[in-house]
Amino acid sequence: MTLALETTTVPDSGLTGFVADLINDMGLLGAGLVLAIETIFPFLPSEVALPLAGFTASVPGNFSYVGVIVATTIGSVVGAWVLYGLSRAFGRDRTRAWMLKVPLVTAKDIDKGEAWFERNDSRAVFFGRMVPGVRSLVSVPAGVEKMDFWRFTVYTTAGSLIWNLIWVTAGYQLGSNWTEVEKYAGYLKYALVVAVAAGLGWFLWTHLKSRRGAAEGPVEPTE
Repeated sequence: MTLALETTTVPDSGLTGFVADLINDMGLLGAGLVLAIETIFPFLPSEVALPLAGFTASVPGNFSYVGVIVATTIGSVVGAWVLYGLSRAFGRDRTRAWMLKVPLVTAKDIDKGEAWFERNDSRAVFFGRMVPGVRSLVSVPAGVEKMDFWRFTVYTTAGSLIWNLIWVTAGYQLGSNWTEVEKYAGYLKYALVVAVAAGLGWFLWTHLKSRRGAAEGPVEPTE
């Protein structure tokens, strides 16, 4: 399947060219495959792949906007399954040694993923899928700690859907100017990190508040 794209707006070399070729040659399957690869190997930035996929959907005669969202989210989940499964099978030490061999992955990145997971597994998986540097690697502690597979899948899908929706929509709305997303990617990532931190803080605060109220018990009326 060859898509109709304005070649002048899509680089033909480097990682962006590789992403463009996959999407152009394989359509929605290529878009999903790109996100699966990005989830397993973080050297392929989704902040480039997703806006490009959104732009592709905006060109008449190509696949739909909804189709891109569905395909990229499925790809993200499949990639997360791979890391989860490998981590669960290998255990912490072997998985960590394997991950450190992946280009651009550092011990600090792995520690970040583990720290997010230790705070609260379900919320860590959900919010972690929206934080650069943590998105892929949060699947590792989930597998090592043998988090319930279906719970992992639900929270991974929800977090990935939000992340993909933001970046695909940006590329779709900008059309042939989709590369403009890169200029504001840093600001958008910081905004997402702040929003995620605020959301996680709110969840923790309400959780602690409800536990404190349960511990104090009902207040007996005074005469």
